[in-house]
Amino acid sequence: MSEAERYDCIIIGAGAAGLMCAITAGQGGRKVLILEKSNKVGKKILMSGGGHCNFTNMYAEPENYLSENPHFCKSALSRYTQWDFIELINKHGITYNEKNHRDNDGNEIQKGQLFCDESAKQIVAMLLDECQQAGVEIRTRCEIESVECDHGFSLATNLGELHCDSLVVASGGLSIPTLGGSGFGYELARQYGMKVLENRAGLVPFTLSGSLKEMSERLSGLAAHVDLSCGQQSFNEDMLFTHRGLSGPAVLQLSSYWHAGDAISINLLPGKDIEEILMQAKQQQAKSLLRNILLKHLPKKLIHECESLWWGKEKDTAIAEITDSKLEEIADHFSNWLIKPSGTEGYRTAEVTMGGVDTNDLSSKTMESKTRPNLYFIGEVVDVTGHLGGYNFQWAWSSGYVAGLSVSS
Repeated sequence: MSEAERYDCIIIGAGAAGLMCAITAGQGGRKVLILEKSNKVGKKILMSGGGHCNFTNMYAEPENYLSENPHFCKSALSRYTQWDFIELINKHGITYNEKNHRDNDGNEIQKGQLFCDESAKQIVAMLLDECQQAGVEIRTRCEIESVECDHGFSLATNLGELHCDSLVVASGGLSIPTLGGSGFGYELARQYGMKVLENRAGLVPFTLSGSLKEMSERLSGLAAHVDLSCGQQSFNEDMLFTHRGLSGPAVLQLSSYWHAGDAISINLLPGKDIEEILMQAKQQQAKSLLRNILLKHLPKKLIHECESLWWGKEKDTAIAEITDSKLEEIADHFSNWLIKPSGTEGYRTAEVTMGGVDTNDLSSKTMESKTRPNLYFIGEVVDVTGHLGGYNFQWAWSSGYVAGLSVSS
């Protein structure tokens, strides 16, 4: 066997986690090879944040992550923090900004989401530059046919047979298959006796059916700042009506907690007592129509749809002539509009995959498998899923870093 075919470490997947792991292991003096099945590296990085890459979040904390074991992510996140990645960004002279968010009244809300001023391409270029400096080799268009282990690992690929002492799986999940999403990592975990928790699409738009879908089609493109909840979980962010149903940050966030058959509650006027607003208007604007009173608070098109749904018979009736009980009923609809989504758009548009490699089978300090020494799983393939807003990239950087350290120790 020639020396060129053997590596200290092979990393499967050239996304955020894989690149960070390679850089760290390479800097530790290891001979590292990254294998990527698509034609280019960092595809998810390039499309993230509308091409500006929401690369981390200033407020990243363990409570921003979902996992069967909510404590698992703590070690990695504390050993490589958002500030460590920001330091790397600064080192490469990449300028960035914190995205501004506003509520229905135009008040600014800070959420700590950091984006490149120019382009997500700068993040990929930075990671490739760091890889080059660390002596990391990258091969694209590589299909892995099988993985065997004896003394180390042997990989049969379309580019020939490869061997390594440590194998790191950073192959991502099932989300956005057009960018390379697949179940490869889950199959490999099972091959080595590891448990894989049930997968489902996360950070994904809801679909509606029937008259609700028709309403959403009419409102397509309209956004409103709402309080969206399901069970005990709620998010105060923008919701967007689409041709298929509901999207926007609030919906994507809630989708990670939603299960088929669950109803969701929409508060169209968060932070406001809509019943008090209507009762006060009844006293002070007795001749006004309800829709005109609400125009101060919500878009005209949305009010028109709500009118048809909730007070169509009284649409041309002065508010003074509407009974208090009817106004209370209307107010309740605005603050607790119950909708049952028919489903989600699935992996086609999901930003992440929920579930994955069971954290009980991994070391939280190193990401190494407990069933097979020198086998590691990092990033999205693991059962750790962040909220929307840069948290998943931070998990990629953190989990990649700790695995890279372990490989080079």
